[in-house]
Amino acid sequence: MYIPRKIDKFLADWKSEQNRKPLIVKGSRQVGKTESIRHFAADNYDSFIEINFVEEPKYTMITSDGYKTDDIIKNISLIDPSKKFIDGKTLIFFDEIQSFPDIATSLKFFKQDGRFDVICSGSMLGINYRKIESNSVGYKKDYIMRSLDFEEFLWAKGYDDSFRENLFSHMIDQKPFSELELSVCRSLFLDFCVLGGMPAVVSQYIENGTFEGSLDTQRQLLADYKEDIRKYAEGVDQTRILNVFNRIAPQLAKKNKKFQISKVASGARFRDYRGCIDWLVDAGIVNPCYCLNFPELPLKGNYDEDKFKLYFADSGLLVAMLDDEAQDDLRANKNLGVYKGALYENIVGEALVKSGCDLYYYRREDSTLEQDFFMRTKDSLVPVEVKAENGRAKSLKTLINSDKYADIKFGVKLFNGNVGYSDNVYSFPYFCAFLLKEFLQTK
Repeated sequence: MYIPRKIDKFLADWKSEQNRKPLIVKGSRQVGKTESIRHFAADNYDSFIEINFVEEPKYTMITSDGYKTDDIIKNISLIDPSKKFIDGKTLIFFDEIQSFPDIATSLKFFKQDGRFDVICSGSMLGINYRKIESNSVGYKKDYIMRSLDFEEFLWAKGYDDSFRENLFSHMIDQKPFSELELSVCRSLFLDFCVLGGMPAVVSQYIENGTFEGSLDTQRQLLADYKEDIRKYAEGVDQTRILNVFNRIAPQLAKKNKKFQISKVASGARFRDYRGCIDWLVDAGIVNPCYCLNFPELPLKGNYDEDKFKLYFADSGLLVAMLDDEAQDDLRANKNLGVYKGALYENIVGEALVKSGCDLYYYRREDSTLEQDFFMRTKDSLVPVEVKAENGRAKSLKTLINSDKYADIKFGVKLFNGNVGYSDNVYSFPYFCAFLLKEFLQTK
């Protein structure tokens, strides 16, 4: 079963470009890159040449005579004469290029030659991307692919674009959802919270119609990520990176969700672990959320890079780290327990990143004011509150009403309630988070 993805339209648009460059699809492991590229190739090319540098390391020899297109085509044909290169009708797919970043040097020559389309991809591409970038600068186009967002999950469940358009119209018109709409959307969103967006997990859920087997699949993905850390991280950093990875969930469960290096290991110092955080970010495993120096515009350059929260890039990884009792309660009763706040924050942060936003928060030194996220319109800073319970948003109101924060004119609250507007605060159900950036573009 193929799940439609947003990359499908991007690939179709790329193919329609007259002077298209080779494409590099970046993203963490098992988010669906290879499957989407294969699906695209089947619909658009007479010949599809797929080369995986991890599964078939012999192909690292194809540049032994140089990086020009004819030399590479000749050497691929020497290894496998069944591969057919048809001018103008062939897609060459170099997969797992993190194991052979030198192939990026050939992209210049493929672009200049123009006979064949080329797509490159890799599970841990961010780790070696500086070398890939330097070898192909000016001769490639990039696309970042992530696990399914809520809209893609809705597609997988059979809902078309009219469902999304209805959600958005409720936000724009400030029209509350009916009880039926709320019930259906909340149920879908809670299922998405439990599953996360990894295609293997979602496909299994769609095919079975239940959560059966989903936890085993999530935990296998978690084990695969840890194995990637052992495989691609070097030396002592392996242990430190794994220590950081294993401490993300427990730290998110605390009221103060700022990631504290001192809690990772006995005697841990920030300078010894900074590179570990960067490694996990580059690998696409975590989303960092940086603390603003002060709630004002601009956002970029106005934050402390040493103060941050860490969220999982896919909430399914957080769910997979819960203990057995919490798992049973979560799947049987949709009870999120002590992790309720952490999971809702994680999934909202994930939605914002997948819609193209960077993550920022604010916490005053005396802890008297804390705001979960910040977004922006053209000329306003917008605080975003994620409420696990339907209580008052004290910090949100302080930011809006105080003269200290001139860039803030209104705020947004995401909670387990309905659409509303009061005291310069727009309120939306959690399941609207994936549409928040588009909504703010109308303000």
